Amino acid sequence: MGNVYLRVKYQLGDKVLILHSDEEGVIVDFINDKMVMVDVRGVKFPVYLDQIDFPYFKNFTQKKKQPQHPPRRFVEDLKKEKTVAPRQEDGVWLNFLPVSDTDEFGDEVVELLKVHLVNNTRNAYGFKYALGFFGEPEFELKNTVQPFQSFYIHDVPFEDMSDSPSFEFEFSLAQPDKRKATHFETSVKIKPKQLFAKIEELRQKNQATFSYKLFDTYPDRLPEPDPMAVSLGKLGEKFKVYNAKEARRHLEPARSVVDLHIEKLTDDPSRLNNFEMLTLQLDTFEKFYNLAVAHMQPMLTVIHGVGTGKLRDEIHDALRLKKEVSYFVNQYHPSYGYGATEIHFKY
Repeated sequence: MGNVYLRVKYQLGDKVLILHSDEEGVIVDFINDKMVMVDVRGVKFPVYLDQIDFPYFKNFTQKKKQPQHPPRRFVEDLKKEKTVAPRQEDGVWLNFLPVSDTDEFGDEVVELLKVHLVNNTRNAYGFKYALGFFGEPEFELKNTVQPFQSFYIHDVPFEDMSDSPSFEFEFSLAQPDKRKATHFETSVKIKPKQLFAKIEELRQKNQATFSYKLFDTYPDRLPEPDPMAVSLGKLGEKFKVYNAKEARRHLEPARSVVDLHIEKLTDDPSRLNNFEMLTLQLDTFEKFYNLAVAHMQPMLTVIHGVGTGKLRDEIHDALRLKKEVSYFVNQYHPSYGYGATEIHFKY
């Protein structure tokens, strides 16, 4: 009955008043018997029914005071042109809207999560999105999100959120800027305990959505390194050099490019099982990562191939935990295709 009443009172396209902000919008979707999606000047967001009303109710109840005699107006009294306050930038967010229903016992249960990408910046971004469970890809999407816009991605069944979901993003500027990085990767991983806490917090605060920030500002491009090994003298121009150079002299030389294809690491790959091959590849990655840090390299390229993506994902998970990493990108390269990751360091 609640949903029937909802559609009797409101219809798609109805103009409504947002009570808490005193703004007018248009109903563009029905979420459930308690919530609708509204569009206010191109920005779509969910609201509860008790937070909206028809605009004519406001117009009807407002008393219009008419002066008996119109006051005289002078030039200095003319209304000045209204200035529009600039929109506040606060980064790019991954937004979740829980959609609930009532079970046979009358309890409210979450059925699914509507996933939106919210861009609260002045830049448009191209993005590649991938949802995976237990490290296996499930859904992928490539599109563009405009400045100060919300982009609907898809629905995720709530029951699937217990399967270690990983929301992976790769961003690029829609209008390339040579001062900015060509690509930027980030991800959100939600544990079931965290999700349940978020849902309970929404109910207590009577809020509709919860969000995770993906980034504040798009990163700058780092200086391109010499493809050959950078000399210590060159590094001395950009980085502070300590007396550790004497100890560094005894280290194995670092590499600017490391190839982790198994045939490059052992003469007889057939004697190794999959676990042993992956272990050897990760150990080699750690070795040359540590050498790159010890030699204070500005960048390291790791060739991991495409394949199933298991090695790439393991490396990316490790990089997210390393404090020396400024950022890393897995983008198309004329020599390696999408089978290599560039790691940029900070010191």
